[in-house]
Amino acid sequence: MLKVLVACEESQEVCKAFRELGHEAYSCDIQECSGGHPEWHIQGDCLPIVNGRCEFATMDGKKHTIDGKWDLLIAHPPCTYLTVTGNRWFNVERYGERAIERAKNREEAISFFFAFVNADCDYTAIENPVGVISTVYRKPNQIIQPYEYGHHARKKTCLWLKNLPLLQPTDVVDPGEILKGGYSVGASANHATDERGKILAWNDPRTAKVRSKTFTGIAKAMAEQWSKYIEEGMAK
Repeated sequence: MLKVLVACEESQEVCKAFRELGHEAYSCDIQECSGGHPEWHIQGDCLPIVNGRCEFATMDGKKHTIDGKWDLLIAHPPCTYLTVTGNRWFNVERYGERAIERAKNREEAISFFFAFVNADCDYTAIENPVGVISTVYRKPNQIIQPYEYGHHARKKTCLWLKNLPLLQPTDVVDPGEILKGGYSVGASANHATDERGKILAWNDPRTAKVRSKTFTGIAKAMAEQWSKYIEEGMAK
């Protein structure tokens, strides 16, 4: 049984995939979880516990202790200021103080990303869209797509891996309908909706949360492939 921390995940998709295999996995985010398992969710800053050797309480009030390092760290740091899609907002001549503030936020986001890069964990995976990290750090180990894991959608996701194998496709399907401008039905083309199906505005704080949710097929592949790899390594 592995001890797994899934940082910056309130949806609990990845956490639940590892739990289904019997691992001691926890999601951690400053927001409450929406995945239905508060007993597996740590609400708060993940940085104090990212290196393991820690004590924490899950949302149900139960206290837990990790004696050593985490066996696996998977992180989904916020991409708002890291993705290339927002680069136009950094034009100081056009956007003035707004651009300066955004540049400051990007620097903080980069620093937060590197906290996971430098975490004291033997096996780590950091996920983010195509963005500035490829320039300030290095190119990702791989870029995956939802349609490689059974979802009829296209959404590039970069993975920076430490001591982990590349994630292998499990169910390659067609990417579904791609609209003008490259927007994918099932991902970027769809309106974010709340729990009642109401369409959310683009600037609603809930929109980013809905769009950042990991596809279940990808979460399952991470749990099955990486846990097997680590456990086989431990058995040698």
